[in-house]
Amino acid sequence: MRLKLRRYDLNLAHTWTIARGSARVCTVCLVELTDRDGVTGLGEAAPITRYNETVETVEAFCARVDAGRLSFDDVAGSMAYLETVAPGNHAAKCALNAALLDGAGKRARQPVYDLLGLGFREGRHVTSFSIGIDTPEMIRRKVQAAAGYPVLKLKVGLGDDRANLAALREVAPNKPVRVDANEGWKTREQALEMIEWLARDEHIQFVEQPMPADSDVRDLRWLKERSPLPLFADESYHQARDVERCAECFHGVNVKLVKTGGISGGLEALRAARAAGLKTMLGCMIETSVLISAAAHLAELCDYLDLDGNLLVTNDPFVGVTAEGGILSFARAPEPYGLRVRPRAGSF
Repeated sequence: MRLKLRRYDLNLAHTWTIARGSARVCTVCLVELTDRDGVTGLGEAAPITRYNETVETVEAFCARVDAGRLSFDDVAGSMAYLETVAPGNHAAKCALNAALLDGAGKRARQPVYDLLGLGFREGRHVTSFSIGIDTPEMIRRKVQAAAGYPVLKLKVGLGDDRANLAALREVAPNKPVRVDANEGWKTREQALEMIEWLARDEHIQFVEQPMPADSDVRDLRWLKERSPLPLFADESYHQARDVERCAECFHGVNVKLVKTGGISGGLEALRAARAAGLKTMLGCMIETSVLISAAAHLAELCDYLDLDGNLLVTNDPFVGVTAEGGILSFARAPEPYGLRVRPRAGSF
């Protein structure tokens, strides 16, 4: 097996601002694994600085990997080996896991969703479209540009949340909206006040990560007991092992492949959450169609989807799952097997 890694800068259509900070360019790491038969698996790491992971940590991890110990025929064994290389490094392991499953699917002549026994039903998987924190005028412009998407996700927790929601409602008065605070409200009282305000809008579906992940569990339970809206964990839910605490403190969880270490970990995290009675959502970072498509293979296990990271950039170098009208579809995917992703002509 040969391992190839490269950086790629994703240019955002608008400055991307959440409660933790802003960016206009997001750098990802693209991975290729190629076996002796010439089968190539694609993967991607979109590291999260919130968890002390960067493109440099991804590159350093991959430099330590003995590619000869990876195999498309033994994804589980390959992942077990990667756990011995170094703890953590979930973004790097995510990239390698996606590439392994892409190659495994191609060798088996199956899409990953069939390889995992999940299937993918066309016409039913709807993603939200995210609106980052901005001025009210820019919020209006972004919402107008997103007119073709049936569900919006509004980032809050920094600046004037009330003015931004009002601006959104000027353009889309009745559209379903999910709200994501990204740990922006620091006390349970502040969080409850904001959630009660949001609940006056009958089209708000739920609130994501209202308080910091390291908040006292008693405060999170207090908020859950009083919240008039469902609460979803994001920064509080990394992997299946976090399910017990999240079941105490939230109504649902947001699973991201870069937190779980890839599709295999995402599958485990979703099944654990469903077994615990939690609602499930698949989310993303700013990513190419490689990682967005990888997540879409798990869509059958989800109540909600927020797979729009590739829609927020202007230079996605891959073609895979599409999202016309907000509905995820593999009907026009360029590859029949694996992740069903191919580089866009002229991208590299």
